[in-house]
Amino acid sequence: MLLRHLHFLKLVLLHGLTAFGGPQAHLAMMMKTFVKQTPYITEKELMEYNAFCQLLPGASSTQTLTLIGFKRGGIPLAVLTLLVWILPACTIMGGLSFLVNYLNTADSLNIFRFIVPMAAGFLIYACVAAFPYSVNNTITLAIALIAGFVTFLFFGRPFIVPVLIVVGGIITNLSKKRIPQVAVKPGKIQWWNIWLFAILFVLAGIFSEMARKNEWTYRKPVNLFENNYRMGSLVFGGGNVLMPIMYEQYSVRPDEVKIKNPNAIRIDKGEMLTGIGMVRAMPGPVFSIASYTGGLALKDMGAGMQVLGAVIGMVGIFLPSALLVLFFFPIWNMLKKYSAIYRSLEGINAAVMGIMMGSTVYIMKDLEIFKASGIDITDLLVVAGTSVVLIFTKLPAPVLVLLCLLLGYFR
Repeated sequence: MLLRHLHFLKLVLLHGLTAFGGPQAHLAMMMKTFVKQTPYITEKELMEYNAFCQLLPGASSTQTLTLIGFKRGGIPLAVLTLLVWILPACTIMGGLSFLVNYLNTADSLNIFRFIVPMAAGFLIYACVAAFPYSVNNTITLAIALIAGFVTFLFFGRPFIVPVLIVVGGIITNLSKKRIPQVAVKPGKIQWWNIWLFAILFVLAGIFSEMARKNEWTYRKPVNLFENNYRMGSLVFGGGNVLMPIMYEQYSVRPDEVKIKNPNAIRIDKGEMLTGIGMVRAMPGPVFSIASYTGGLALKDMGAGMQVLGAVIGMVGIFLPSALLVLFFFPIWNMLKKYSAIYRSLEGINAAVMGIMMGSTVYIMKDLEIFKASGIDITDLLVVAGTSVVLIFTKLPAPVLVLLCLLLGYFR
């Protein structure tokens, strides 16, 4: 199986090393790599997978890529895809937990100067490529435009994306004339992974509380796994929501409960903010910050335990979202056979299209291309050049990312 899917896994690895810009940009890069460059999936399937994953807690871009692997080779390839995708980012962020005191953040980030303009270019490309498949009548156009406007106004709010997707699906399901219901044979549901998810959630909470109350020698690794597993299970809205929660958990709360719980995991606020800044400039999932915080959480226990902390952080944050997506996706496929769900897909895809358009405009706003002193021509050229190259050429996404990194380095 590994040899048969070696080319796919190679593309996943390249994607993991070059996917900058957060989940919206990741989706655009997936479209270039896994749809246009090598047709492992169709535009329609990719948009549907992404919409489905936006309804679940956890890292949506990671879940979307995991589903592409699941489609290609079932559970084994899905697991391999997940590991190949997250390991580069988690390795880098875990390594940074050893180097945090030596980082000159301003100088270190110069190479990433044009990553945000490049991400905006990728989003423009994704909007152009996906528009014909997502908007094909008046109602879907209206849904896309309204979703884009709402996304722009409330960008980063945790429940905006799921709410827009659900509302879009409800709107296109109001008319029942086009697609009548047909008889559907109920499918069999595999319950093992949702039971595993629930059992781990309960056991992690029980053992974490026992470790805290009884002051176990290795209470910190146990508490660290529980904290990350809980956050990975409950966080909607991606890394932009996860990072403030981690900051509160590891840097704010320990100061508030210092007398009651003096041995709680504590990360210096400055070190935490440095990691939050660095992870935005790293390729791969933003959830990889869990490897950084995991390493810092156990650094006072020695280098070996610090490495273990980075691994615990990675496993704890990504495991629940993987279990959830692999459980609910077969159910979603069965539900699609019902006309109510099938009719909803039009509105869901249109809402995702609007979310992408709103995200693009929001990122363009943050670039401040048009300033009082004039036009920042370099950023404008990077945005325009990236989108034009992606739309009209077959240049692979990793090559384009490398060119933008080189431009930032030599500028």
